[in-house]
Amino acid sequence: MSVHDLVQRHASATPGAIAVAAGEVKLTYGELESRANELASLLRSHGVAADVPVAVCMRRSPELVVAALGILKAGGAYVPLDPTHPAGRFSMLLDDSGTTVVLSQPDVAERLPSGKWRTIFLDKNGRVASKADPPASAAGQASAHPDNLAYIIFTSGSTGRPKGVQITHGNLLNLISWHTRAFEITAADKATLHASPGFDASVWELWPYLAAGASVHVVPEDIRTTPEQLRDWIVSTGITITFLSTAMAESMIDLPWPAGTALRFLLTGADTLRRYSWPDLPFTFVNNYGPTECSVVATSGAVPVAVDTEALPPIGRPIDNAQAYVVDEHMNCLPAGEPGELLIGGAGVGRGYLNLPELTSQKFVPDPFSKAKGARLYRTGDLACILPDGQIAFLGRMDEQIKIRGYRIEPGEITAVLDRHPTVESSFVTALSEYSNEKRLVAYVVPRKNFPLSANELRHFLGQELHDYMVPSTFVRIEALPISPSGKVDRAALPRPTPENILDDAPFEEPQSQVESWLATFLVGLLGVPRVSRDDNFFNLGGHSLMGAQLIAKVQQTFDVELSLRRLFDHPTVREISAEIERLIQAKLDAMSEEEAQRILESAPNGISV
Repeated sequence: MSVHDLVQRHASATPGAIAVAAGEVKLTYGELESRANELASLLRSHGVAADVPVAVCMRRSPELVVAALGILKAGGAYVPLDPTHPAGRFSMLLDDSGTTVVLSQPDVAERLPSGKWRTIFLDKNGRVASKADPPASAAGQASAHPDNLAYIIFTSGSTGRPKGVQITHGNLLNLISWHTRAFEITAADKATLHASPGFDASVWELWPYLAAGASVHVVPEDIRTTPEQLRDWIVSTGITITFLSTAMAESMIDLPWPAGTALRFLLTGADTLRRYSWPDLPFTFVNNYGPTECSVVATSGAVPVAVDTEALPPIGRPIDNAQAYVVDEHMNCLPAGEPGELLIGGAGVGRGYLNLPELTSQKFVPDPFSKAKGARLYRTGDLACILPDGQIAFLGRMDEQIKIRGYRIEPGEITAVLDRHPTVESSFVTALSEYSNEKRLVAYVVPRKNFPLSANELRHFLGQELHDYMVPSTFVRIEALPISPSGKVDRAALPRPTPENILDDAPFEEPQSQVESWLATFLVGLLGVPRVSRDDNFFNLGGHSLMGAQLIAKVQQTFDVELSLRRLFDHPTVREISAEIERLIQAKLDAMSEEEAQRILESAPNGISV
């Protein structure tokens, strides 16, 4: 039995039921099955078989689902790539995966570099769009052994290169089986596809629902990071279960929810949850934990209602057929309350890292607590303890790995690229949250002698190979990295970022207008930075789309005008954002009578005028 066998079962029983929907585009189970079979036949003609990787570089869409299912039916393993990756990273991932075929969309494929791979396009209905590759006739799907690969997902690597995590059909089926039971999934459920394609949560958002005959609804891109609009869409669409990253989920549970909403479960994970549930939420709020290496989810538990404690919400208990151990440095299990490294065992532990046998042997170790032949444990590198009630408390990382907004980041991967820049002698990257709870990447850079450093140039250089969430928001110039007696960088001796040592390409300029002053003050608190210049870029300061949604909401609340996220991306400096706010205010005033306009101006904060 495999995931594509389960999907085929529903396609035969209820071919007219909706499988995937994105706006007006809807694929029934019959259409999904037919198009995936056609694609599988074509892929087999290109040599795709068991354990053969096939890259998928697509936006969240119905054709993405057709592509992944078609690869599984052909017997291959799909390798999802985020279409927003920079070109240099695409080349690295495609080379490392060894893929000879890439499935993409015509408007996305133009970002892909050329190479030894063949690109096949799918249209918005999931049909092969490449003229050179007419759809083959439908054929039976390949059988899959539990030990065959289902997918490979790349995560950040400490060596300077991403590492491909290999997950088998057996691993995936355990996730599906547990999820279906734990959340009582039926064909009547409506789920969401919210995560980026290259994020392992997207695996979880697809297969448990398609295996149960439920429908998956692609969250519209323009509301994906705006909590209020996302809530309204969830309610109006009748979504019954959704996964949202930790930061977004924390925003969503603070919103008022209408009575009678169909939502049963809001699942979260990928970062440290700092909020408890509320007694009046009309759905169950569930926290989940799991490294990519352990098939997305290893532990899970309903978040209790807010309690008077400074402790963070627990990460639950192991899911079905999973084991969790907290051990000391000698691999001895520790009693409840004692902190140690968290090890995960059981049916979700993946095959290992692609083409990295030494790293695989270090992280995937024999399980001394199991009698099963070949049983292994994954060493998470996470610090945890077992609570008295059997739940697990996450306490942080034991190594240098960082998690920001759910993304797993190895600082070594960033410094490996940064040190290649001709003006950089050496560097060190870490995460700081000095001014707020929001962690941000900070790069300490030692310049080469007689070479000028440019923050914008370093950002651009990193952006050629790294995703935007891996580009530091702050660069600190330092004459030499402090070294501890053990030969490592002495973190405690690193200077805190200050206006004097932060690398800035332009001199600080005080905000000029009243709107600029208001905005700069607000951004200091939102972004957790000591000060904001009028030419500072919102995103270079550490802002991201979720923070952008918070900024937009504050502008709406303060000025009663609607700043769009698109305009924020296109005009991200304080000067430009303020000018846009002033333009919107003026347009609104122009449409009013003099009396109405005067009342609006008198109620503006701090006497702001335009």
